[in-house]
Amino acid sequence: MTDFLWGTALSANQAEGAYQTKGKGESIIDRLPAGKDRFKVIEEPKKFAKQEFEFYPSREGVHFYEHFREDIKLLAKMGINALRLSLSWPRIFPTGLEDKPNEAGLQFYDEVFAELAKYDIQPIVTMNHFDTPFYLSQTENGWASPKTLQAFLNYAQVILTHYHKQVTYWIPCNEINMAKHLPYIGAGLQEINEKTKAQAIHHLLLANAATVKLGRGIDDNLQFGCMLAAGDTYPATPSPDDVLLALQKDRENLMFTDVQVRGAYPSYYLAGLEAQGIDLEVSEEEKRLLRDNTVDFVSFSYYNSRMCSATNEKELQQGNAFATMKNPYLKATQWGWQIDPVGLRITMNTLYDRYQKPLMIVENGL
Repeated sequence: MTDFLWGTALSANQAEGAYQTKGKGESIIDRLPAGKDRFKVIEEPKKFAKQEFEFYPSREGVHFYEHFREDIKLLAKMGINALRLSLSWPRIFPTGLEDKPNEAGLQFYDEVFAELAKYDIQPIVTMNHFDTPFYLSQTENGWASPKTLQAFLNYAQVILTHYHKQVTYWIPCNEINMAKHLPYIGAGLQEINEKTKAQAIHHLLLANAATVKLGRGIDDNLQFGCMLAAGDTYPATPSPDDVLLALQKDRENLMFTDVQVRGAYPSYYLAGLEAQGIDLEVSEEEKRLLRDNTVDFVSFSYYNSRMCSATNEKELQQGNAFATMKNPYLKATQWGWQIDPVGLRITMNTLYDRYQKPLMIVENGL
């Protein structure tokens, strides 16, 4: 199949390093330490904002910034024809609020894309892979503020205009449902509660639709996707209560793709907000924006499936940001992440049956 994309992936915050090199600003991930302190900071970022830790992995990465040419040459030897990567938002707009982009940042990605083209490797570019400028997190409470939405659209306008001839496939936001599950990483929130999460999610979904609109105005050959941290939830037993809970757990994540593919908030999500006393104000203009600018493809990460019980949530264990019951039919890694290759097939069937859009597995492990 000549049109099949077969590749691998990296993200700016994990790979590049070059912390603050040539004008790069600080991202939210640049403030996350390694080891046991990491989740402590993720859960209470404001509490630890001024504390210094021993090691910050994103500041070093794997030195892709210095070694991208030899790294890409090695990737080409693997025979791939696609690389999913991300741009560092603060490498191009250090605080997010500058009037003009950092030219050194733009030049770096010009060189990366030229190197990929040399080996006929198609870039699939994520615009914001947990890379919200830390300044916006600190001063605006991240994506809870419309200022962050506008800052992102300014960034999107610049990179789409600058790179539209080098890049066909674009993903505005990595694992957008992490705004619900890990709101500091997913949305740069310092003040975390259900209301700020709902507001941040709304701004992220508007950003995705507005970016699609911008891109199609610049070049109608561009393709845009959404990106979900995916993995189906199994009921622990055939009990209808367990089956219903599993459906509800899946809906918590599928809501994000429902909006981006179908173009409107599902009633079950709005009813859930209302039950919490949260009034999500969506203007008619915003409804039109979401409706008229849906995505071309659905991309997702898959690491493991999950399991739940309506009556017994004991023995919960971690599984890539999602707590889950132990599934007796699956082996697990030393981290407790359950290994479920059949679950990948189930997830793909779920997403395709629901949306009938091309699928991209853009992260996968175990």
